[in-house]
Amino acid sequence: MSTGRGLSMRELLERGDRSFSFEFFPPKDEAGEEQLWQAITELEPYGPTFVSVTYGAGGTTRDRTVAITERIARETSLLPVAHLTCVGHTVEEISCILDELRDAGVTHVMALRGDPPAGPGTPWTPTEGGLTYANELVALIRERPDMRIGVAAFPEGHVEAADLEADARVLKAKYDAGAEFAVTDMVLRASDYVALVERAQAIGADLPIIPGIMPILNLRSMERMVEFSGRQLPEEVTSRLAPLAEDPAALRAEGIVIATELCEALLDAGAPGLHFFTLNRSKATREIFANLRITV
Repeated sequence: MSTGRGLSMRELLERGDRSFSFEFFPPKDEAGEEQLWQAITELEPYGPTFVSVTYGAGGTTRDRTVAITERIARETSLLPVAHLTCVGHTVEEISCILDELRDAGVTHVMALRGDPPAGPGTPWTPTEGGLTYANELVALIRERPDMRIGVAAFPEGHVEAADLEADARVLKAKYDAGAEFAVTDMVLRASDYVALVERAQAIGADLPIIPGIMPILNLRSMERMVEFSGRQLPEEVTSRLAPLAEDPAALRAEGIVIATELCEALLDAGAPGLHFFTLNRSKATREIFANLRITV
């Protein structure tokens, strides 16, 4: 599963090996920093294809995202992918961030439009002198031949998309601009992922699409998270978890089982790999790996 840093992500995925990757976020304090690096240390032996580090709303974690990806590149065997958004930045500022990443030894970027500056559900307003769409950011990054580019995809369509076909066209625009691979928002049903891949292929967006996995460890928090993207948890999931609402340990265990079943279904459906949203903790991911019998 582990990779060499000299290959592009597309080349790595096209070798035929399945990709397993982990996502982290920049912590806010020293305790969070310790938790993050504990998770990275515990997951590094699994040889992930890459690890990604998210980017706070409005660029609020710019320095920390760069610093964390730089440290990953310098101190670990892992391939870091830095998230970058259009939000709150001019084109000149984005170029400076790309320079910082390159100087830090980070050559893979997830190019995202990002949530509206005022948060999910509020109107999108571009920054003056900045970019409006993710495909514009992809095109800007593509001007740098040493940079490799990933983008986001949405199993049930982006919350702002007029329909699924319009959402597929947005993914195609990012592919045409130079995106080499995509990672989805959290997948809730394997059938949604399969339908996304079929829509992408039908419109000519010929790039590997890696499904995102978020195990349900707390039902209420997951329901809130899903609502942000204009979705609902599938009834077949809530019917298994709702009876366990007063038993956190049992609910968590069932959530791991459900995530494992989803991973198996996605891999059986031909997914090129799995991308785990870790929330800076490794235990749930390691448990799923054990259930899937993925060895270190």
